[in-house]
Amino acid sequence: MSSRAEIAVSGPPFAFTEENLAEAERHIAKYPDGRQASALLPLLHLAQRQNAGFLTLQALDYIAAFLQMAPIRVYEVATFYTMFKLHPMGRHHVEVCTNVPCWLRGSDDILAACRQKLGIGPGETTADGMFTVSEAECLGACVNAPMMQIGDDYYEDLTPETTVAIIEALARGETPKPGSQSGRRGAEPAGGLTSLTSMPGEPAEAGKSGGEA
Repeated sequence: MSSRAEIAVSGPPFAFTEENLAEAERHIAKYPDGRQASALLPLLHLAQRQNAGFLTLQALDYIAAFLQMAPIRVYEVATFYTMFKLHPMGRHHVEVCTNVPCWLRGSDDILAACRQKLGIGPGETTADGMFTVSEAECLGACVNAPMMQIGDDYYEDLTPETTVAIIEALARGETPKPGSQSGRRGAEPAGGLTSLTSMPGEPAEAGKSGGEA
């Protein structure tokens, strides 16, 4: 576990906005009386979103008091899970998956495209504070590898060219269309459907019924 000294400490006192306070109460209401600590993970996410993508010591202490928990228990959780960031992040956090399926499909080229376009490598942030690049161990979209996550959005079936286009769109203040960048729908086979080609009760397409009657 990271030490308290490794948590960012600068910044003003933290408190939930009115909107996030209502959201926090909604999460707490899901659990029995006396079990409000069960809402720790969603409250950490709320605080991180409110605080420009990272958690300060002030935010962690605020949540500890809010949930009536010992601060060390909050520190333990915040320093264990990699989705919680303890130092300032870029406005756009570019997480490139480099696990085996993505690596086999060219994630090294995707990471290189990020490095060439932004001038930074994993763990670094651009001087203007717009982008932070990270390597992700696995983001669970292996069938559409290579892929990356930016904020809440997945960008899949990437090439170096589409990666650069996504970064350029974000830099212009646009929101690139998430999902597959190759045009396929969802996680269908790259060459199109070969089964389940019709709705129940409809005749299957010729040559795709799985056999003759």
